[in-house]
Amino acid sequence: MGGRKVALDAAVGRAGTSGRAKGYVCFAAQDWWYHNRAHSDVQLMLNLARQRPVLFVNSIAMRMPLPGRSSQPFRRILRKARSMARKVQRPVPEVPGFAVMTPVLLPFYGSATARALNARLIALQVRMAARSLGMATDVCVATIPTAADVVEHLPHRTLVYNRSDRHSAFPEADTASVELLERSLMRRADHVLYVSSELMAAERELTGERAVFLDHGVDLEHFTAATTEPADLAAIPHPRIGFFGALDDFVVDFDLLARVAKEYPDAQLVLIGSTTHDLGALTGLPNVHHLGFRPYAEIPAYGRGFDVALMPWLDNDWVRHCNPIKLKEYLALGLPVVSTDFPEVRRYAGQIAVADSTEAFLAAVGSALDEQDDPGAAELRRAAVAEDSWQARATDLLELVEGAPQA
Repeated sequence: MGGRKVALDAAVGRAGTSGRAKGYVCFAAQDWWYHNRAHSDVQLMLNLARQRPVLFVNSIAMRMPLPGRSSQPFRRILRKARSMARKVQRPVPEVPGFAVMTPVLLPFYGSATARALNARLIALQVRMAARSLGMATDVCVATIPTAADVVEHLPHRTLVYNRSDRHSAFPEADTASVELLERSLMRRADHVLYVSSELMAAERELTGERAVFLDHGVDLEHFTAATTEPADLAAIPHPRIGFFGALDDFVVDFDLLARVAKEYPDAQLVLIGSTTHDLGALTGLPNVHHLGFRPYAEIPAYGRGFDVALMPWLDNDWVRHCNPIKLKEYLALGLPVVSTDFPEVRRYAGQIAVADSTEAFLAAVGSALDEQDDPGAAELRRAAVAEDSWQARATDLLELVEGAPQA
């Protein structure tokens, strides 16, 4: 699928508005310089840039980080300032069509006046950046809700709302303000992309036929390449029960992780990722190892050393409307996977163990440990995601926006 070429409208061709190259501007929910590059908006746009010019606008935030309301507020403010100082760059030499910028912004989204000023300020910077790159802003892809005001000030032919998460359910968000922005995008967008069938069904009244399910992809080459086991992981004996990704307290069930560690004292629980939670009680257990954050480039080497992989999610609104990319990454590695139950994971019940209770989760971990080192089962798991490359997903998006591929 990744090799397909898409037919453009004859009147537009590869030229966009103002005679410049037809371009895509993505208002991302992530920051290229600091966040995990496994995120969907990063991977989707990076692969799209192999076929069209893409300006990736780093997260324009949803509210000002403040002490007592945000985790590590001063670190986040400093990091954003450093991101702004990088200006416009092409960070991936082998994908010259991919450019990244962080606009100067005023993150006061609770004020209508500040929002209006902010929107004009950001739109001006994006227009100037696009002009410097020789591209038009024909297609705006909004992943973060606060882009709703900005796109009104950008010339564009198509607005795509990438509804990757229900951002108004994020614990640090100004729920009322963000929900208004989400609903505005759902009403105005030409296409609304969903990775959660549950969320798409719940919002059908607002989106109608403009709603499209576009599943996550996986970087197959990255997660199937041969790697050397990292020294810190090699020092931990088998069997290893592992997790990689953000250890956020509004997503991860830390009590469940503690139960796993206690239930299987002869196994080692390995956690990889940054955290917003105090892990003292968990890491105080003798068989729990938190190795901290590791760059995306190193994740497959760690994951390949797991014997069982976990998705220990809480039961809340955020999780019920999510679709974790790590599921496909675990499967691409051929790992046995045990997950708590939520709507989107049920599509993979034939490849993974889905548990609807703590007891069922613990039992499934035990069964997975007993079945480790089965090469046939590992190949079946890899085969389950073999057609799910990010390039295939980028081509699907291109077809949706620009039309069917040439015969």
